[in-house]
Amino acid sequence: MRVNGSTSGGQPRLLVLWVPDWPVLAHSRAHRIPDAAPLALVDRGLVFACSASARAEGVVRGQRIREAQARCPRLHVLRYDPALDARAFEPVLAGLEHALPGLHPLRPGTVAVRSRGPAKYYGGERAAALTVLGIVGELTADGTANGTADRGAERARVGIAEGLFAAERAARAGGERVTIIENGGAAAFLAPLPVSLLEQPELATLLPRLGIRTLGGFAALDAQDVVARFGPLGARLHALAGGRDLRPATPRIPPRDVDVQVDFEPALDRVDQVAFGVRAASDDFVNALLAQWLVCTALRVELIGERGEASERVWLHPRSFSAAEVVDRVRWQLHGALQGDAGRARDTQAGELRSAVARVRLSPEAVDPVGAHERGLWGTGPDETVHSGLSRVQGMVGHRGVLTAMPSGGRSPAERQTLVPWGDRPLVARDPKRPWPGALPPPAPATVYELPRQISVQDARGRPVAVDDRGELSAPPAAMLAATDTASSGSRRPVTAWAGPWPLEERWWDAAAARSAHRFQAVDGEGVAWLLVLDDEGWWAEGRYD
Repeated sequence: MRVNGSTSGGQPRLLVLWVPDWPVLAHSRAHRIPDAAPLALVDRGLVFACSASARAEGVVRGQRIREAQARCPRLHVLRYDPALDARAFEPVLAGLEHALPGLHPLRPGTVAVRSRGPAKYYGGERAAALTVLGIVGELTADGTANGTADRGAERARVGIAEGLFAAERAARAGGERVTIIENGGAAAFLAPLPVSLLEQPELATLLPRLGIRTLGGFAALDAQDVVARFGPLGARLHALAGGRDLRPATPRIPPRDVDVQVDFEPALDRVDQVAFGVRAASDDFVNALLAQWLVCTALRVELIGERGEASERVWLHPRSFSAAEVVDRVRWQLHGALQGDAGRARDTQAGELRSAVARVRLSPEAVDPVGAHERGLWGTGPDETVHSGLSRVQGMVGHRGVLTAMPSGGRSPAERQTLVPWGDRPLVARDPKRPWPGALPPPAPATVYELPRQISVQDARGRPVAVDDRGELSAPPAAMLAATDTASSGSRRPVTAWAGPWPLEERWWDAAAARSAHRFQAVDGEGVAWLLVLDDEGWWAEGRYD
């Protein structure tokens, strides 16, 4: 084995560190789930990652939640949070950068670096790999990695090879904790591996149908034939399968720590005192970002009480935070979190303080280049005034006291909007862009009642109109009136045109949540169009086409 850190054919020789199941480790520690408990992280309704104990019971990546829970009834299900994943890995990166400058993070839990420098410094590639594994273990010992790397450090792997693709595959190879591929051996190492490792589902499905199941078989194809059949993407994957990967390991620039922390001794229990105490820190916070040509568009404010309780919240801004606006957000959050603020609705999303404030921490949750947020020629005052006013009201009445509607997916008009707190990012569980079979076609009713209005629909003889099991009407609708009115009360509206019924069957497998209904569109004598629904409880007016 040659361990000299050289390159072959222009390919960089790289060292890749891989911590198996890192997302699972980060989320289980954050949510205090036991190590041996089966855990699955879910993204868009499918299993994104799962623990070893869950895999032992049949849970695999890409499964639907219901199927995974059927195979493992004790499964803990958490929504995958990429921000938590990256935040947990950041201390590990910071610790590794002290010993290995020039790191190239691939994803949380996986990082690459050129092997030439570490190999020369530590006396060989194997020594450099063992040093990397030792650093991850030391981070756990002194708590630098927030305790998240302790379980991953024991199973961490290092691979060294020519090219990023081969080095990562070497790190993920089973067996030894350190796998080193000799110079010129990347193609032979990759040859027996399956084509599914190229992570292209269409190609991984097509190639086995053509009799090509390994990377070596794919690499043996003529390059011109691959380009003609699969295009530029196929040509790049063909080069990877043959061990030719010219992608460099681009060193990251470690971000400067611009977090600001203010400690109060003794602790303060008055809002104005705390606001005055963080004024200078707010100036330092904004100036530190400006020194890097950055501005803060999302601000995280953490308030720590004297007894250890915490109130944490992320505030958004339509442009960027100034020092005075940072102080305002601290003051508003205190108004909703301090126990002594009698008579106010507390901000339950941020948390409640039961003692005086001992510490305030300000950190940027999201930043943008300063050039992207320069003021216009006539300023942007009105938008900022509205945002500032609503945020102030929100600090008084609670996090969910000020809501705004966001489009979401659904079959009925009422389901096509989701109310989110003002200033929060629109995290909508039902994607409006996805197909929703059975949804009403556009245009949607201009007025949708929060509570459907009960009505009565009658035929020409004054009898209630019904729909049988075959979806056929008992008689054409001739009139509609409020359920509490009678035909002689004068509120009877003649039906001049109608369309339907359109059946709606939802969650038929769940007796508690099942819904069976028929929808109609009707036009009354005044030319007003209505959206009507007939279910087991009778007729309802859900909306009006104004």
